[in-house]
Parts: sequence; C-alpha cells; structure tokens
Amino acid sequence: MRYFVAVAEELHFGRAAQRLGIAQPPLSRAIRQLERRLGAALLERSSRAVTLTEAGAVLLREARAALDAVEAAERRTRRAALAATGRPGVVLATKAGASSELLAEMLAAYAAEPDAVTVDLLLCGIGEQERMLRDGRADVALLHLPFDTTAGFDTEELCTEGQVVILPAGHPLAGRAQVRTADVTELPDLPMPRWPGRDGSYPDGPGPQARDHAQLFQLIALGRACWIAPESCRTQLREDLAAVPVLDAPPVTTVIAWPPHSRSRAVAGLVRAATPRSHVTVV
Repeated sequence: MRYFVAVAEELHFGRAAQRLGIAQPPLSRAIRQLERRLGAALLERSSRAVTLTEAGAVLLREARAALDAVEAAERRTRRAALAATGRPGVVLATKAGASSELLAEMLAAYAAEPDAVTVDLLLCGIGEQERMLRDGRADVALLHLPFDTTAGFDTEELCTEGQVVILPAGHPLAGRAQVRTADVTELPDLPMPRWPGRDGSYPDGPGPQARDHAQLFQLIALGRACWIAPESCRTQLREDLAAVPVLDAPPVTTVIAWPPHSRSRAVAGLVRAATPRSHVTVV
C-alpha cells in the first residue's frame, strides 16, 4: 500500500523509489504483484508518463485512509503501553486561541479529580485538531461546529455562542452595535483571510494568507483583513482591534470529541470534567 501510494502521488517510478529509499525494480515488481492480486490495472504506463486508472484512483483514496488508520493505531498503542507502565497521560488537541476560558475551566475541573493524569495540549491551526484526533496524535479534541466534522467520533456539546467580526479599532463599522454578513463581505478593503488546506496550499482569493491567530490579528490591525469568529475570541483582542456581533452568522457549537473505541480512563475523566451534567460512558 505504501509503495502504491508513493507511485500514485509521484506519478513517476524513479521519484517514488527515491522517496521510499529502495531501488526501482523491486518497486515495479511490487506494483505488478498488487495489480495481479486485485485483478485490476492501477496505473497506465508509457515511455513519457504514468497516470492513474479509475481503479487506481479508488485505491489511492482507500489506501491513504487505511495507512492513516494504521498510523493512528500505532500511536494509540504506544500511549496505552506508556500508561500500562505507570506513565499515563492524555493528549488534548485544540485550536490555538479558541475557547480559552472554557479550556481553562475544563482543565481546572479535571485537575481537581483524584485520579487526574497529565494533560498534554496540542495547540493547532485552523481545522488541524480534527485531523490530529483522526490520525491518533490526540486522544481527545475540542471541535467547533459547523466548521469541523465530527463524523466517526463520540461527542458531548459544551457551549453554543454567536459570532462577531474582528475589525481594526478605527474602522467605520467598529462603532456599530451589530452588523450583518453582507456588511462584512462587501468590504473591498478588508477581505477575509485565506487559511492553508490539508495539503498546506492556500486557496485562490483576494484575502491575505494567514497561518495562525497571532498573524491574523496583526493583519487585521494593519487594515489588511477582517475575520468572522466565535464571540469568545473577544477575550484575546488587543486594544487596536474591535469585535462587532454579526446578527445572521450561524451559531458556533463547541464539542469535546473522542474516538468511539477509546477505553482510556483518562479520556473518560476529562470528558466528565468538561460535561459535569452529562452521563459519559467511554470506558
């Protein structure tokens, strides 16, 4: 599977062999064996190019998911082994700068539990915490609906809030009591930022590229962008920024999410501390 993914992504046997650290002949033999086993041509080969067949495109998608699942299983197994040797811990992924008050309250509540263990925080960029939970780098995560996907996870809702637009403090809209989405999207001088996708590339558009909240807030303060965000981000704003409620923006719901097959007592305790009124059964 790893050999095939390398060839399918490089579309060149030589580059794929170099990436894998093997010679090209055994790589070619492995791909031919895989095609015979599946009874399907996965690649179209010519003297000039290598392209994926329709069957190859399907396998590439499925193989990536399978390899991600294997890597996630390896990471979770290593952490379970550490816990069994008396070094338990739980890894929590959260978007950097988001839900800071909620996170502080949750961690304080969990730390007060008699069987609490160390909580290691993974502070992520936009949308990264979901991926870290899926690939096993995190045991539990704070996700935000409707922006993140919770499919395949167990979740508990923590809070729901409205959204605000973050503007330079001196902007004409900054003095309003409230605005609508159209008021913001029609601002030619303050485009929305562009965040990197899963592959690290930025989508096309007029807005500036942003990697994290610190960079974004600097861009807004300089009059280069604006941003619609959950209301709780007010607590992080600098004096040169202003937040104005956006009446027709969809509400944002923060949830705590974990894999449904988790048997970690630490995860169960953290979820219970975050949702004291709910009945959480992840053990």
